[in-house]
Order: sequence, then structure tokens, then C-alpha cells
Amino acid sequence: MWEITLPRTIVIGEEALEYLKTIEGRRALIVTDRVIESLNFVSRVEKHLREARLDVKIFNKVEAEPSTESVFRCLEAVREYQPDWIIAIGGGSTIDTAKAVWVLYERPDVKIDEINPLTKLGLRSKAKMIAIPTTSGSGSEATWAIVITDTKEKRKMELASREVVSDIVILDPELTLSMPPRLAADTGIDALANAIEGYISRWRNDISDVFAVAAVKMIFNYLPRSFRDPGDREAREKMHYAAMLAGAAFSNSQIGIAHAMGHAIGAVFKIPHGRSVSAVLITSIEYNLREIEDRLVELAQAIGIKEESNVKMVEKFIQKVGDLLREVGEPLTIRELGISREEFDDRLDELVDKAMMSTGTIANPRIPTREDYMRLFMYAYEGREVDF
Repeated sequence: MWEITLPRTIVIGEEALEYLKTIEGRRALIVTDRVIESLNFVSRVEKHLREARLDVKIFNKVEAEPSTESVFRCLEAVREYQPDWIIAIGGGSTIDTAKAVWVLYERPDVKIDEINPLTKLGLRSKAKMIAIPTTSGSGSEATWAIVITDTKEKRKMELASREVVSDIVILDPELTLSMPPRLAADTGIDALANAIEGYISRWRNDISDVFAVAAVKMIFNYLPRSFRDPGDREAREKMHYAAMLAGAAFSNSQIGIAHAMGHAIGAVFKIPHGRSVSAVLITSIEYNLREIEDRLVELAQAIGIKEESNVKMVEKFIQKVGDLLREVGEPLTIRELGISREEFDDRLDELVDKAMMSTGTIANPRIPTREDYMRLFMYAYEGREVDF
């Protein structure tokens, strides 16, 4: 039996923000960061909410790769204001912050590290949530995952509850036109990793497969254009939808070792998520290859690869992934993240410890041992083809 969880309402297309005029309620707290606020997106959201006769307050202090401290600062504002709508506008960091705050607002008896799929939270007694992504990567708007950095333990907590899936998602492609090429690439490759790992996960299903394949096709078609030309409205729009589909895919299956390793790298070396996952993506595919050849053949076919044998199909698919990473300036190895060999060797045990704790380890097609992870990190650093 599979339980598929998705946002109740997804609003897409030009002027999607206009939907906010239909919201019914009393008070809305907008969760965002100063960069997004400076682009006048927040003022537009506020205007529409006021037209809907809601009182509005803004919290604009979300940080990139959000920490527990950042969450608690936002929580203080939420508890003081007592909104019945929490509205996140920004990237995955903003949406994850809002999700965590939402739980702690509704359940003050729950600690942040206790947010898990087995604990009934009873959300929506105080507030509902709207997610308005401005980047096209994490898919957090459609997922029941929350990633928050525990700065004391220097690890990324992978929290989850089906109850934190947004009530309303607004995908307005105009909000993505301000993304610089580097951010478009970082977030786009995150979406690609989400889709691939959702498709090869041990917990995949027919519904998550549909989302994953659609996302992979769109990313290969539109990410290069989105990266090259920020004004390419069609490419930016399609990437926005692809990121949501990829999020829905892995949220209803699971991540794998690319995310387990990427989260570890991000926590230890403070590397943006998309780049840290990019650096290990090909290594992770090669490690899983013996368990997922048929799945990779299907993904190869989805992006138009035609070869005479499955082996060549898979080889060409992996090559295409590498070509895409290069085309948008993403790293193929950990070394390319600017981490010295000395730094890497000094923190290797810590990286392995953190990867072993990830839910991506459990659902990966091939379950890695500690020794496997040691070798995977070293191979990913050097760019060696996996041969074990």
C-alpha cells in the first residue's frame, strides 16, 4: 500500500499570484528573506493579501541553509502575531523554515528534532500554509520533507511529516526571471537529483514514477536554456514546474545516497546544496548501477537516447548527465568544490558518519556499508569511476 501526499491546490501560470486575492482569513505572516523582499515580490504578495482583507506581517530574516537558530527567530514572530496563514515566499530554505515554524507554532510541546512521519501533529488547528517558490530546485513546496541545519552538531536534520505539505502552492514563473544563472544551475541540478533518486528509490511507485520521468525530461530540455538566458520565459517556466514535479516524486518515494552524501558535504563544508549534490551525483549513479540498469534505460529513453544495447544506453545516459553538469557549470567531483585534499581527509570520517545517518541510505537501491561510503567519498573527490 502506498500513501501519496500532494498539495491540495497548485496554482500555475502567468499572474498566479493573483490567486492570493481569494484567500479567506484574518492574519497572514509572510516568511521570506531580505533579497526576495528587495525584488518587490513580497510587496506584491502583501498587496494581494490586503485586497483579500487580511492583516499582514512580514518576517524577512530567513537565512540560506537555515539553522535551528533561524527557525526559532521566525517562531518568535509567529507566536507573537498568531497568524492563521503562514506564507513562505523564496527558495527551499525559506519554505523549509516556514514548515518547521508551522509545526512548532501548532505544537509547542514538540521539539524540532522530533518531527517525523510517525508522530501525529494535528496541524491546521491554528494555521494553514501557502508556499510560493522563487527558485526552481528543491521542490520543497510539494514535499513533506524539511531540512534544517543543527549548528551545534554540524549536521543537516532530515525531518519529515506528511502533514507539512503545503495547502496551496503558487508557481508563478515571473518570480524566477530574477534568478542569476549560477542559482538557476544550482537549483536545477538539485531538481535533477531529486527526480533521478525518486525514480530509482527502493520505495518508488507508479505515481512517483510519473512525476520523476516528466521532471527529468523537462530538466534536460530546459535547464541549459534557463541557465544561458534568464529572460527565456518558457525555459524558466518549465523549470519551475519540473522542480515541483521532482519534489513530488522523491517526496512520495525517497532520496538516495547522492542526497545523503550531499547533505553531509553541505553541513561540514557549508557548500550550497545543489552544488554538493552535483559533485556526487555521477558517483552515486555508478554505485547503484547493478541494481537499477533497467530504470536508467527507461530514463535514457525518456530523454531520447537510442542505442543498440542496454549497456550502451546506460553509458550514454551517464555521459549525458555529466555533459549537462558541465554545460551549466556544475562540479562533477568534490575536488571541484574547492575543498583541499587535506581538508577532505581530515573530515572524511565525519562525512561518512553524517551520510550513514541519512534516510537516503535506507531507501537507496544498493545499501552502502560504512566502508562503501568511505570509498564513495574518495572516488567522488577524485572523479574515479566506481568499480566495486
